[in-house]
Amino acid sequence: MYKYVELDTLNITLTFIHTQTIKFMKKIIFLSVFTAAVFIGQAQVKFGIKAGVNFSTLSGDDAKIENLSPKFRIGIAGGGLVNIGLNEMFSLQPELLYSMEGCTYKQSGEKATYKTDYVNIPVLIQYNNPSGFYAETGPQIGFLTSAKIGYNGNSVDIKDGFKTINFSWGLGAGYKLSNGLGIGARYNLGITKIADSGANIKVGGFHVGLSYIFGSDK
Repeated sequence: MYKYVELDTLNITLTFIHTQTIKFMKKIIFLSVFTAAVFIGQAQVKFGIKAGVNFSTLSGDDAKIENLSPKFRIGIAGGGLVNIGLNEMFSLQPELLYSMEGCTYKQSGEKATYKTDYVNIPVLIQYNNPSGFYAETGPQIGFLTSAKIGYNGNSVDIKDGFKTINFSWGLGAGYKLSNGLGIGARYNLGITKIADSGANIKVGGFHVGLSYIFGSDK
């Protein structure tokens, strides 16, 4: 009996922590967007595009399938961005990206691919060094557009088994040329569980890509 009580208490505690984490991430996204709206009228605003490659995977205690660990799924990501100069050193950069994520499982020459695709909205604060190098960090909200399993040439829709919203945190760095071209790498750490069942499964990974900011002079 005491075991059941302890388990119920643990489940309630974990659910509370998860709920509070989601609320905290929503507040951060809102504050970031609000800050952008405040500064956009008086800051230097530039628009751009970006595209690159994702190396994503699933993590968490329940990410293994029959003791098979998930491997990277290679996908593409791309979209638009707005760079809002706050001062000479810092800028705020919201982005709107379509991102192919998920993972693969391999055994005995066979491969199954979990394909979870999102429309992601990261809101990043950037530190811009005069040399062209930059560092960035900030929250990201993702909206699930598709979830499928691919195996032996077949594809099964599993979107109903996933949550429609995902939160993560990005940390990256890169280099911007004076002509507007840029190269960057970013790591996205999955924060919230993505499975509808409540299983401890999160999605995250690395992104490497190119960007172009119109009318840029660094």
